[in-house]
Amino acid sequence: MKVAFAGTFAARLEERVRAHLAIPCDVIVDDEKGIVSRLPEADVLVTLAFTREMGAASRRLKLVQVPGAGLDRIDRSALPAGTWLANAYGHDVGIAEYVIGGMLAWTRNFGRLDARLRQGDWESQWAIGATPPAPWPELAGKTLGILGYGRIGQALARRARAFDMAVWAIRRDVARSTSEGLAFLGGPEALDEILRQADYLAITLSLTEATRGLLGERELGLMKPTAVLINIARAEIVDEAALYRALAQRTIAGAVLDVWYRYPTGPGPTFPGRQPFHELPNVLLTPHVSGWTEGMLEARATLIAENIHRIARGEPPMNLIPSPQ
Repeated sequence: MKVAFAGTFAARLEERVRAHLAIPCDVIVDDEKGIVSRLPEADVLVTLAFTREMGAASRRLKLVQVPGAGLDRIDRSALPAGTWLANAYGHDVGIAEYVIGGMLAWTRNFGRLDARLRQGDWESQWAIGATPPAPWPELAGKTLGILGYGRIGQALARRARAFDMAVWAIRRDVARSTSEGLAFLGGPEALDEILRQADYLAITLSLTEATRGLLGERELGLMKPTAVLINIARAEIVDEAALYRALAQRTIAGAVLDVWYRYPTGPGPTFPGRQPFHELPNVLLTPHVSGWTEGMLEARATLIAENIHRIARGEPPMNLIPSPQ
């Protein structure tokens, strides 16, 4: 068996996957362009992206294993006939914890308080001769809107309910979930009502043609001026210019953003958007790390190794993605 790992993220899993393999494998690691010339000899390709060039170069490829959940960089029409496609999860716990942490960090402004206290400035009711700040809001009693009630959305809802939040959620196929414990569960037609109700809005949708640009100026305008948007899915689900304007003009109170419109293409500083989000004081920015946890890495490495074993035995992989009709 020859197994190829393409791209930075896949390469970071290579050592963990190898530790779980019980069969001998030749392993190839390269970037997404460099791997093309090596694909004629590969049986399995672990990659976040699959292009027509990759498809044309493949001779014996049996499995394209995406080391994540999203398929937005996979050109499924380029898959050679008979090649399986599978993805991987294991990130739901880490991302759900991140969203809870993001809501707390934004609401309580931990970063600013820490920076001020390091300078001896007590921005609190304990300061002498200064007006105390307004009391912090609590998560308890607030409404969390979840756009996309799949694995991540459900993991988030369980944790939000532990904080005594009311959870309103939507998903494309409502019949696939139970509404037990939720204040509301509806389909895509309920989007506007979720936007109006949410004090915090978490985006956990996959990026598809239907969800690209789902939230624009009109949709953001439906949200409460006190609402906070949290995006851990894909940046392109929210129109970049519309989001920047809503934040700069305080149409919404703020945002916690972990996914971006621009990513590094080389060493050195890279601002994460065409709009200067980094200049806004009401945005908490993180560099796409919400799911980067030990649990996620181990779960994905274990699944990828199992799928390599299955391919070696001629069996279909776990998390098989059906061919588009």
